Formats: sequence, C-alpha cells, structure tokens
Amino acid sequence: MTLIFHDLALILLLCVLLASAETLQGIVRATVLVPRLGKKTALKISAITGSLLALLLCAWMIPKTSLNSAADLLLAGVILAAFMALFDVLIGRWVMKLNWKKISRDFNPANGNYLSIALLLLITYPWVVRQILTP
Repeated sequence: MTLIFHDLALILLLCVLLASAETLQGIVRATVLVPRLGKKTALKISAITGSLLALLLCAWMIPKTSLNSAADLLLAGVILAAFMALFDVLIGRWVMKLNWKKISRDFNPANGNYLSIALLLLITYPWVVRQILTP
C-alpha cells in the first residue's frame, strides 16, 4: 500500500468535491424534496442520488490516480468515508447546532437514515470504479 503524494492530493480533492456535492444535495433535499414528499421518502431518494453522485465523482477522479491494487483503492475509500463521516458530524454539531444524540441518530438506518450504509458503500467505490474502467 503506497499512496504517493500525488494520489493523496487527488483523494483529498475528491473529499472536498464530495463534501461540496453532498452539501448541495442536502440543501436540495431539505428545500425541495422534504416539503413535497416528506422526510422519510426524501431521505430514501437522497441516499440513492447521493450514492450515485459519489460514484460519479469517484469515476471522474480515481482514474487520475495511480492507485491499482485493491488495498490502495480500499484505503482511498476508507479515507473518503472517514472524511465524509467527520464532515457530517462537524456540520451537524457546529453549523446546524445539533446535539450528539441527534447526530448519532443520523448514522442509524433503523431511524430511517442511511448515512452509515452510504459510507460503507463509499469505501468500495474507488475499487468498483477501477474494476469498471480498467480494460
């Protein structure tokens, strides 16, 4: 497992792109989908569209890296998922002023939130992209 500086810089750029895209998607969910469809349905739709958005961003950025081994690609996925989990916690706590109980509920699929499932999928996306795009 050898993430070179160039690869790490691209992964960190991908983290920022994912956070930006997911923030915009969350705004659209809250302002457009929730009022029209209700929170439960909006969260389900958002989980699917957010995952597809993350997969597309990975498909754009991962080929720019030199990562080829499954271990390197999964490590990149772990970095992405950890960044996004931390980003969600920080936004929830310091921007939205949520308490820790509410933040922890956002990670629990039993509460109708699919963030933890999306993060697990995100771990696999760099590897999936490399498998699909490598001839």
